[in-house]
Amino acid sequence: MAMELDPVSLEILRNKLTAIAEEMGITLQRTGRTLYVKETADFGTALATPAGKFFAFPVGIGVAGFVDLDCATTVSSVGTLEPGDVIVTNHPYLSGGLCTHTPDLQLVRPYFHRGELVGHGWSFVHSADVGGKVPSSVSPTNTEAYQEGLLIPPTKILKRGEWNEDFVRLYRANVRTPEVNLGDIKAMIAALEVGQRRVGEVIERHGLDTFFQAQSDLIAYAEAKARDAFRQIPDGTYEFWDYLDDDAFTQVPVRIRLRMTVDDGRIHLDYTGSEPQTLGPFNIVTLGRSHPWVTLRLLAYAVTRDPTLPVNSGVFRNVSVTLPEGSVLNPVFPAASGIRTASGVRCYDVVNGALSKAIPEFMPAAPGGNIVPVVLVEPPHPDGRRPVTVIQFMVGATGARRGRDGTDGRDPSFSNMANNPIETVEAEASVIVREYGLRADSGGAGKWRGGAGQMISFEVRRDGCQLLARGLERLRFPPWGAAGGKASKLTRVVLNLGTERERDLGKLDMVTVNRGDVVTALMSGAGGYGDPFERDVEAVLDDVRRGIVSVEGAAVDYGVAIVDGGVDARRTAELRAARPATSSDGFDFGPERAAWESVFDAEHMSRLGARLADLPAHERQARRHALFRSIEPRLMVPATERRHAFAELFADAPAVVAELDRLLEGDAA
Repeated sequence: MAMELDPVSLEILRNKLTAIAEEMGITLQRTGRTLYVKETADFGTALATPAGKFFAFPVGIGVAGFVDLDCATTVSSVGTLEPGDVIVTNHPYLSGGLCTHTPDLQLVRPYFHRGELVGHGWSFVHSADVGGKVPSSVSPTNTEAYQEGLLIPPTKILKRGEWNEDFVRLYRANVRTPEVNLGDIKAMIAALEVGQRRVGEVIERHGLDTFFQAQSDLIAYAEAKARDAFRQIPDGTYEFWDYLDDDAFTQVPVRIRLRMTVDDGRIHLDYTGSEPQTLGPFNIVTLGRSHPWVTLRLLAYAVTRDPTLPVNSGVFRNVSVTLPEGSVLNPVFPAASGIRTASGVRCYDVVNGALSKAIPEFMPAAPGGNIVPVVLVEPPHPDGRRPVTVIQFMVGATGARRGRDGTDGRDPSFSNMANNPIETVEAEASVIVREYGLRADSGGAGKWRGGAGQMISFEVRRDGCQLLARGLERLRFPPWGAAGGKASKLTRVVLNLGTERERDLGKLDMVTVNRGDVVTALMSGAGGYGDPFERDVEAVLDDVRRGIVSVEGAAVDYGVAIVDGGVDARRTAELRAARPATSSDGFDFGPERAAWESVFDAEHMSRLGARLADLPAHERQARRHALFRSIEPRLMVPATERRHAFAELFADAPAVVAELDRLLEGDAA
């Protein structure tokens, strides 16, 4: 579409409209009730066109990744809209994918000017609890949407500015933390009111026709600039895949496979070959449409290439997707989706990997691959309150790239979410934080080191509490290194580390903890880039002095001997002379992936996928599990109970492959 506003006017309006979206976010954060909003900033605000596409999105506040969402289905579901109406929903399917799991309450308000619809305001927050099987509503053992809390189809929560009291009574009766949730909802409504007022001021200043033209021009401008950025990717087809550790109910990994085709700045993401929808809640409800959980890495790439790029839905006019129905990336109702974050982050990694094949000297190694809220649920207080508190959002780090180390302890792959201040955590929850910082030796070794992951250790101060850490990943398959760089360390969550009561919690669901118990979360770092034995010796010494790398890690991973706080040049020369062989252009995926793919390689998994695709969506997972059970029954042990090493299970890989071939050729598949 040709742009009609002159460049100066368009830039002025771009900044004004982005400022409105950001002011909405600031209003929401300052008036919200929960730590999710006040500190973590797990919320979003934006301005959408009358058709429901975002044309103004904040770049410095709230969750950064939801630019590719669409309000159209939610808006069209409620019938005629009037000034003062506000729509609420948390239904992933009936919202058309606007809501990506039930704790994310979405509000949409139509904006009118002198009786004419001129656009929409949008906001969401992650709620502390929306009911369901477990406190905080999300569990890796949820198997259907009905277990994940009160399902709210698009509904008017405000009608012409008046509260829908029937909805409020229903909502109060179905959530564990109604007062703080309603406080956050009121903050969202306040943010939407700010948006309506500011939009009206822009229209009064510039005129309605100019306001409409700015919407279309900003989207067209983003489309054109993003396409220029995408043209810097060589035309061709690039394949990559990565894994979720498992589906929680078994030991079987969940593969996400991508075939990315680039043609003159147009990109097609074909996820055919990804696993069937999972029994557990790792599914992403896309309804087969372009969606931020599967496209976000392209936005991050484009903005990196061109920081002047407007952040709006126009970026994704250059992107098309194939998401087969019944797959983990396009499930059929009522498949659970509470931990869709894990699959979304892995989609980010596979797009990153495909881009790494296309432009290896530009792209980084894998980031930490986790966005994990560590939640403490306390028994009821004397006043009846039952606090559900996010102790911390735990993340890994960013991957190293040519010429630069990864960033330690920060992984903004999908969001701008902040950490919770320790003082606030201790004021809100019955815990004492013993340590919070960076995990030594967690970053993948490389000529440029992968960022170090976070760690936290806290002591519980009340009996009968429950610990949740949904979305834990990279417990088996570490973030990968690139161009000869090494994979990072694996994630761990440990109870009472270093004592006789030490217990590795693995992919925990909900664990009871009591007064005096100490919980320690050790997050994966990010992948390294380049041969670690080529890393500058002084850089390794600096890492050791800062506690990012241990003395032992310096010797083993980098061939650098640190003695009495300094470099032993002679010993370092000896270590580096005995350097292990490494590939200068390969990926390091870690030993567990190599062991798994010694049997379940790309060719066998494609054959299995083709057989399963002929079945109805709801049958595929059961048939898939039956095949794996026939091959190795221990694969069916729930990952929340115990984890078996693939190298042990497949010690005789040729024999297992022969059995797999037999099953794929018969009826068992």
